[in-house]
Amino acid sequence: MGARDETHTVGLRPLIIRHIGAVEPGAWNALTDGAYPFLRHEFLLALEENGCLGKHVGWIPYHLLVEDAEHGLVAALPMYLKLNSFGEFVFDWTWADAYERAGMDYYPKLVVAAPFTPATGPRLLIAPEWYSNGLAETVVELAIEAAHDAGVSSLHWLFTRDRVLLDSPRVLKRLGCQFHWANRGYRDFEDFLSGFTAKRRKEVKRERRQVRETGVELRRIRGDRVQPEIWRTVHQLYRSTFAKHGNYPVLTLEFFEAIAATIGEQILLVLAERCGRIVGAAFFLVGRDALYGRYWGCTEDVPALHFEACYYQGIEYCIEAGLHRFEPGAQGEHKVSRGFLPTETWSAHWMANVEFHGLIANFLERESRSVRAYMSELNAHSPFKIFDHADRSESF
Repeated sequence: MGARDETHTVGLRPLIIRHIGAVEPGAWNALTDGAYPFLRHEFLLALEENGCLGKHVGWIPYHLLVEDAEHGLVAALPMYLKLNSFGEFVFDWTWADAYERAGMDYYPKLVVAAPFTPATGPRLLIAPEWYSNGLAETVVELAIEAAHDAGVSSLHWLFTRDRVLLDSPRVLKRLGCQFHWANRGYRDFEDFLSGFTAKRRKEVKRERRQVRETGVELRRIRGDRVQPEIWRTVHQLYRSTFAKHGNYPVLTLEFFEAIAATIGEQILLVLAERCGRIVGAAFFLVGRDALYGRYWGCTEDVPALHFEACYYQGIEYCIEAGLHRFEPGAQGEHKVSRGFLPTETWSAHWMANVEFHGLIANFLERESRSVRAYMSELNAHSPFKIFDHADRSESF
């Protein structure tokens, strides 16, 4: 508990801002300690100022700030009015359909999240010198009050790692599953593979060898050292990959250029090149203790290049940098055989309508059983000779 716990509500003032540029970057970033790059002021500002957010995609900034009596920033929530469920990765379309059948509006709703980012992290941003469980609970209440005042159907915290939030009796908890890699103190990639069964170890080595045999070379480069023409190529690859899968490429070239100029030290590119020409690229963000894989694209169908650029290079980087965790993105059962094991993720949901709150609570209870059964089945296909389930879940 923090030293300010007994007076955690005295003199605090909540307010809503519609543009994160209204907040001084240093004050916002002091709440996050730079550990989670997706909620850095620079990242969110780049989204807002470079055509990535707005009514055309259904993400409208609606950030909640909490200030002290001297107007100092004590806490914040990166919050958005949502006109749809695009770019969230916690799927609630059936909830929206149920509201519609009942003659009610599900949209707009409020979401607390990093836009277009299925990466786990904090959702209650509180200044370290102010932090206490009591204040965190107050921030949750202030967010619910803001949802009431906005007249929305619901409020959703996506991919949260905030225990106080998930312990709150005001919200419903939703269990999800992703595939994460954990660093168990590996010396190098060979040490990591030594824990695999012989069959899987041979398969991974074969995949890495396939890439080399095509003459493709991989190199890793930090974002602030990337030349402008490379960013243009990376953006083209990103757009073409999204188009290939029928998805809308919301991120603009200007967005990538902006974050390269402001938080480039937390960006990692893996470039796949043949004869000096880029044939593939993977885009990552680097946190204090985790690597986050986000985007990938290629111009040639090189065998196993996706696995090398998006997974194996990331694992090698984590080992070298001493990062504890690697989140390579949402979905993908094929990740299990490459050392990314089923891992619990959580979101929290508040519904304004009491009846629907109860109906969704029942749905989530059934869904959680299915998710746990799914994870248990996938764990049976772990590539490791000895597998410890203990650190793949959290007891919320």
